[in-house]
Amino acid sequence: MPVTQSEKGRRFQALHARGGAFVIPNPWDAGTARILTTFGFEALTTTSAGLAFTLGRRDGEGAVSRDETLANAKAIVDATDLPVAADLENGFGDAPEAAAETIRLAGEAAGLVGGSIEDATGDPDRPIYDFGHAVERVAAAAEAARALPAPFVFVARAENYLHGRPDLDDTIRRLQAFAAAGADALYAPGLTRADDIRVVCAAVAKPVNVLAGLKGAPFSVAALAALGVRRISVGSALTRAALGAFLEAAREIREQGTFRFADAAVSFAAVSDFMETR
Repeated sequence: MPVTQSEKGRRFQALHARGGAFVIPNPWDAGTARILTTFGFEALTTTSAGLAFTLGRRDGEGAVSRDETLANAKAIVDATDLPVAADLENGFGDAPEAAAETIRLAGEAAGLVGGSIEDATGDPDRPIYDFGHAVERVAAAAEAARALPAPFVFVARAENYLHGRPDLDDTIRRLQAFAAAGADALYAPGLTRADDIRVVCAAVAKPVNVLAGLKGAPFSVAALAALGVRRISVGSALTRAALGAFLEAAREIREQGTFRFADAAVSFAAVSDFMETR
């Protein structure tokens, strides 16, 4: 019998409530979701960059619409029995109402049981929303999450470190305010120092997600758990790893006229085994 959305939501909430840290990798389409499911991961979350690159667009510039994001998320939801959350960027609008509507659609239309809203504006001249406005957006999104018919883990993101503002004090201030406004979990992507991660986790009472797979931050799951991290995602790292192999193969063909890359490529049969038979 298929797993219901409510059951997925309860399972997802339980992952955040238990001790230690769990890894929630980021597929970028239905096929990669199927592959990750077979590896025994307990939940999945989407990647805005992975989707943007698949569509031939840049990430973080408003080039991917809410409809496209939710359609991609729904395809991933339909490809797995695991709980699926989504990177919902800044909610696809500046107003608190836009963030709330995005959360509503994520739960009701896409079948998601979690999602994040960030405080990045998409405007390079003013990359981070003012504090008060950011908190209002989180409060609206949290209220929408609580109104959904199935359990939903709402994550609030403080984006300072991804936008040239490595201000730990302001990041913590924002995360604390987001928690007070109703966020279920917190996320400050871009932290690479163990001391910073430890301080953030100690400063808030909600589960903290950390972005792994960054250069210069070779943390293990065990090391991040020891710092107080409860949830570990990898953002676009898996997408970039796959594209790295693609680039090397393309360069070999173009520059050397050889096809040695195929010796290390996964077999057609092995990939087919991960996919659905109709």
